[in-house]
Amino acid sequence: MLYREMKKTGDNLSILGFGCMRFPTKNGRIDETLATKQLREAVDKGVNYVDTAWPYHGGRSESFLGKALKDGYREKVKIATKLPQFLCHSQEDMYSFLDKQLKKLDIDTIDYYLIHSLNGSSWEKIKKLGIFEFMNDIKNSGKITNIGFSFHGAREDFNKIVDDYDWDFCQIQYNILDEYNQAGREGLMYAAKKGLGVIVMEPLLGGSLATTLPDKVKDIYDSAPIKRSNVEWALRWIWNHPEVTLILSGMNRDDHIEENIKIASEAHPSSLTEEELKIIADAADTYKGLRKVSCTGCRYCMPCPVKVDIPASFETYNNRHLFNKKMMYSVMYLGNQGGIFGGETTLASHCINCKKCIEECPQNINIPEELKNVSKEFEGPISKTIMFLSKKYAQFQKRRKKKKRAIIK
Repeated sequence: MLYREMKKTGDNLSILGFGCMRFPTKNGRIDETLATKQLREAVDKGVNYVDTAWPYHGGRSESFLGKALKDGYREKVKIATKLPQFLCHSQEDMYSFLDKQLKKLDIDTIDYYLIHSLNGSSWEKIKKLGIFEFMNDIKNSGKITNIGFSFHGAREDFNKIVDDYDWDFCQIQYNILDEYNQAGREGLMYAAKKGLGVIVMEPLLGGSLATTLPDKVKDIYDSAPIKRSNVEWALRWIWNHPEVTLILSGMNRDDHIEENIKIASEAHPSSLTEEELKIIADAADTYKGLRKVSCTGCRYCMPCPVKVDIPASFETYNNRHLFNKKMMYSVMYLGNQGGIFGGETTLASHCINCKKCIEECPQNINIPEELKNVSKEFEGPISKTIMFLSKKYAQFQKRRKKKKRAIIK
């Protein structure tokens, strides 16, 4: 296993981290026997960073992890989990979630604590709730050692969040198809320059880059003088960046764990040749050429006057058709564009056909027409009902907690 140093902490972390969002399941719940075996075997082979979060596995991931890391395994790893800012309506909620997470994990200190799934608007929301005071307090109290954030938003918001606080690290989505989406390469370089450790999530785009390849992409990889699986090409490309501290992989099959650990024992930074980088670039360009909408994510069309996140809508729409995973990308769309994960609603259906975006688009995309297709794809009656009920529930919880605080006072 290769290791890289987390700049601000001095921790030597395995370049492969164990993501706890996709443990093997049995009868709809975590298969604790198999998952414990897999996790411990990975740790025994050098993995020393495990990443979970409040909502993973319906809220059961943290509790399971607390049990799985007994018998001396807690001392062998750094534990990361996340504050579900999208469920927080007050500073009191922040403290409440953290205390519950410490109890679920059965530990006194969380090594790496992230503010979960930030974008520009959700960051502004929790700033008003007192996030700075909260972060300073929990760090000074010893409840957490290092503070960071995970990001799913527009590139222009990422640098601002980095600059707003003295973060130890950040977590971004980055892979061969997301080099210029979300924080992207620009954000990666900016965070590294500011001294932050950078953790990469979705290196295989939710497993999409590990599944059956389109024929045209397969032909490119097959023509390479060195033979590698599509997984190895994708992971090595990320690890080739010296600015990346580690990659998170949601490993839940023995053969996947074995393959990932093998690659993580060989993938040194800046080790890919120009020829190898060209092969990966050609594969990525071919993937992109198969998209439904020829959006490059340049964001010249932004900001939209009615706050439609145009590039994010097209990204989800393209990936849904490219990888034929309707359910996964429907959930992502409702969570991000639908506002369920926090922040403002940026749905494609909000488009008012003002056509300002068309004037700015270097790809000459008829954006309003394509947004209609996105809306038709993701915003059916069931989706709208889910968004409505989710927001009503959030409003109910906010009122209930406000009433409870008033009674206590």
